[in-house]
Amino acid sequence: MSAATQILAVTAMNIRSLPRRLGSSSVVIIGIAGVVAVLVSVLAMSTGFIKTLSQGRDDRAIVVRTGSSAELVSVLTNDAVLAIADAAGIKKDPNGSALASPEALMIVNLVRKDGTESSGAFRGLTAEGFAVHPEIRLLQGRMFTPGLAELIVGKSAQRMYRNTEIGSQLRLSGTNWTIVGVFESGGSARESELLADAPTLRSAYRRGSSAQSVLVMLQSPAAFQTFKDAITSNPQLQVDVAKESDFGAQQSDQISKILKTVAYVVGGIMAVGAIFGALNTMYSAVSARAREIATLRAIGFGAVPIVVSVFVEALLLALIGGAMGAALAWLLFNGHSVDTNGGGFQGQLMFDLAVTPALVALGIIWACAIGIVGGLFPAIRAARLPVATALRAL
Repeated sequence: MSAATQILAVTAMNIRSLPRRLGSSSVVIIGIAGVVAVLVSVLAMSTGFIKTLSQGRDDRAIVVRTGSSAELVSVLTNDAVLAIADAAGIKKDPNGSALASPEALMIVNLVRKDGTESSGAFRGLTAEGFAVHPEIRLLQGRMFTPGLAELIVGKSAQRMYRNTEIGSQLRLSGTNWTIVGVFESGGSARESELLADAPTLRSAYRRGSSAQSVLVMLQSPAAFQTFKDAITSNPQLQVDVAKESDFGAQQSDQISKILKTVAYVVGGIMAVGAIFGALNTMYSAVSARAREIATLRAIGFGAVPIVVSVFVEALLLALIGGAMGAALAWLLFNGHSVDTNGGGFQGQLMFDLAVTPALVALGIIWACAIGIVGGLFPAIRAARLPVATALRAL
């Protein structure tokens, strides 16, 4: 009998015996499922956070003051804004005006739905700024009127904060702001913000004519380098330039690293426990089948088919556990909304957890690794089991 035939025969025998060892096999499956579910769910938080902050377009760039780690700490004078809008590479509207949006950004105190106080982002846009942000679309109500203390609220912000229904008023910086509309912006971080007329917002907060950032629509993604060169070569400007998507990814970097560290540390600790569970189960399985293994060896089966059969059983249990864990994470967490006060991001941010195919594949790989380690030593023991001793003992 060939080695391949022996492997198939012994492996099939092991798999057919699994229902008789359902209790011990369940220990491995449940342990690995728990590891994969925790790992994938925490990484889904990191993935969703990065996805939300990286929703920017490749043909849109953001300009902030040199050294500013976030929009909030940046200040650009009116002269700087005019120089930026005059740079090469910026797309023009039908009237020949540059599509540049000088934006004001404030952090305001708001009350969450659960009654706790929190911070929120309050952004000022000009009427021309909406041409730079075509993804912003009204869902309810109307647009704010320039010059009046009116604002529109993102749909995620409306879910997070109290008194954000149309017609409600928020008292911010001594001014009563009336909510006149609700908007969406393609799932980006803007949906967690409040938007108002930029000059009105700056006047209410006594910020003069300065802006925190300038976003520009480029002629094409390839025009970014032309725009960047024009900006950075201007000795009158002390600014940093980045594609909007890259800037968002940079903002999410700190929290995503923390979440990934938590996922791998917690997942690693749980994986060690799952490995010991797999070792115990597979050792028990080898001991329970000592007579079968010894008999197979006595009638001519080699050590390799025995080793492979134990490995296959361990991997099969691991794959079942991994699939169950990934499915559980997807069912319970994919698309589930959470919010956080995040490192470089200004204010509260709501985002959806994202269980991607890559995370599912990572979970399965972890499950297989646990199965391989858990099956290694029992497989070696099965191959080295003395035939005569096993037959006499049983």
